[in-house]
Amino acid sequence: MSDVEYLKNVVPELEVVCPMESFWGKTAMYGENSYRSILKGLNPDYALIETPQMKYGRYLSPMDIIQKRKVCVIGKRVYENLFPEGGDPCGKFIKVDGAYYEVIGLNVSKTSMNINGGTDESIVIPINVLQAAYNRGDRVELMAMTVRPEAESSEVQEVVRQALYRKHYVAPQDKSALVIVNAQKMYSMVDSLFKGLNVLIWLVGLGTLLAGAVGVSNIMMVTVKERTTEIGIRRAIGATPKMILGQIISESIILTLGAGAIGIMFTVLLLSLVDIGAASGGLDYSFQVSFGTAVLAASVLAVLGVAAGLAPAMRAMSIKPVDAMRDE
Repeated sequence: MSDVEYLKNVVPELEVVCPMESFWGKTAMYGENSYRSILKGLNPDYALIETPQMKYGRYLSPMDIIQKRKVCVIGKRVYENLFPEGGDPCGKFIKVDGAYYEVIGLNVSKTSMNINGGTDESIVIPINVLQAAYNRGDRVELMAMTVRPEAESSEVQEVVRQALYRKHYVAPQDKSALVIVNAQKMYSMVDSLFKGLNVLIWLVGLGTLLAGAVGVSNIMMVTVKERTTEIGIRRAIGATPKMILGQIISESIILTLGAGAIGIMFTVLLLSLVDIGAASGGLDYSFQVSFGTAVLAASVLAVLGVAAGLAPAMRAMSIKPVDAMRDE
């Protein structure tokens, strides 16, 4: 435990240093109900690493550590199994390995970190209470740390390594003496992967829209050819080339925007069904199209509508009334 305060003092780039002890497969009991959970010993500082979302009660406080209170914060899955009837569990006592802990809070948060097990299946107690109950002394199984916003995690990682090596007289070149998992590096890899997928999706989408625009352009070309006489008569009675141009391009824009609106509405409906399925499966995610994406898609469609109508419009402008009459 002295390493925690040591790192706080010698590595100012660290924002939070929280020790953690945990035991897997601990059976928690309340009345006739039981659940095999993860028993975690933590400090209140851990709330700055994985932010809790309290439905009932509160998280651990400094007074719980100072007074070594036998209290606990339970996860959502633990709550559903020990208290199937629902309601506020705070003030009730659950039994873990023969010891009773008073429930002071229900944490329903779902994070992507899952350090030493997920929040929903964990029972969190003060770390000094766990160390005393299981005769762990001042040993620390794991330390969770965050760096300050202005610091670079990979650089701080090496500073932490060398600081602990000096304190415990470990050779600086011995990389196996301390295992450090840098979550930022993992998130950077995943983030880069999804950015690449997003670019690919946009390229496929734009390619599909361009193919549609070519189709609209061909349709408008056929329309202009079939309406040669009509366009010639309009020119003969005083329609200017600008009027003909505006008519053809307007029709092209309306055609592309109309089809695009139908596509967006179908997508929204389909993703709403996916959201309903995810909610029924216990997933707290939304797969819906954002308003900004819909507006951007409509804008692209309008531009493509203009582009698709240019060639047919130019052909319509070139039609002469005499030629139109002769065609008739």
